[in-house]
Amino acid sequence: MSALLEVKDLETQFKVRAGKLHAVNGVSFSLKQGEMLGVVGESGCGKSVTMMSLIRLLPPSASITNGSVMFEGVDLVKANKEQINAVRGSKIGMIFQDPMTSLNPFVKIGVQLSEGLMYHKSMRKKDAYDRCAQYLDMVGISNSRHRLEEYPHQLSGGMRQRVMIAMALVSEPKIVIADEPTTALDVTIQAQIVDLVKGLREKLDTSIIWITHDLSLLAGMVDRIMVMYAGCVVEEANLRDLYKDPRHPYTIGLLNSIPRLKNNENRRLRSIPGQPPNLLQKPASCPFASRCAFKTERCDRENPGLESVPGDDGASGHRIACWADTRGRI
Repeated sequence: MSALLEVKDLETQFKVRAGKLHAVNGVSFSLKQGEMLGVVGESGCGKSVTMMSLIRLLPPSASITNGSVMFEGVDLVKANKEQINAVRGSKIGMIFQDPMTSLNPFVKIGVQLSEGLMYHKSMRKKDAYDRCAQYLDMVGISNSRHRLEEYPHQLSGGMRQRVMIAMALVSEPKIVIADEPTTALDVTIQAQIVDLVKGLREKLDTSIIWITHDLSLLAGMVDRIMVMYAGCVVEEANLRDLYKDPRHPYTIGLLNSIPRLKNNENRRLRSIPGQPPNLLQKPASCPFASRCAFKTERCDRENPGLESVPGDDGASGHRIACWADTRGRI
């Protein structure tokens, strides 16, 4: 199956007082129709900026300096204003991290949900409200007609997040980017949102990119996982391979920091020592070298490219950016 989205060598920089911040450094990946991709890494590794760059939803201080984002035969990096506006919300939807700051507190839910339909689909207000009510029902909000007339502060945190999911889906996009949509929610509501998104993906055949810093959240949820560090992709594999046979030291470190029910009671969780590199300088060598237990002299000289290696079942599709042999070291 051909890729619905194809990203190659994407680079994004920010102009700051100290110079240029290299937030995204040569990211490449693809996404198929109906596929769910998990993007994981600690805060500041470039996950959100990478996905914001796909639809050029960036502040004035940021610019895409290299790469391509091919979607339906159009390079979104080079697309004009009309082309990119036709994609945002309509063909690529976004579920933002904090619904309380993403929803306008002075505007009713119905207005915020329906404006995309009236803009992209040229729908009349009544028809747009009818569809919005249907999608509120779909995401599990009861009494949907009444909710359309309420303001964000009148809804609970979980309901606001469901509104954000409905907003991302109401225009029936082909791709939905979910930027840590469960971060501000308690564990019970978090589980409900995860189950909801999984069910909607199966029902609507929507491709989903789920951004998170919690690797354990992706278990049993996504098809593939892409691990990012310092604006780079350091490992990518299908779900089974990544959990069973992680190859990059950073991925191993993330997995070792997750509590496990079968662990020895006397075994302490292991954290990753050190700090991420200063991205005012583009990484010329391995960006994880200063924190890596497997470091060699070569790691301080060269930046390993993302190379394909055989997966656990011998099939291709597992990619890592590392010089070391870390198999069986988790």
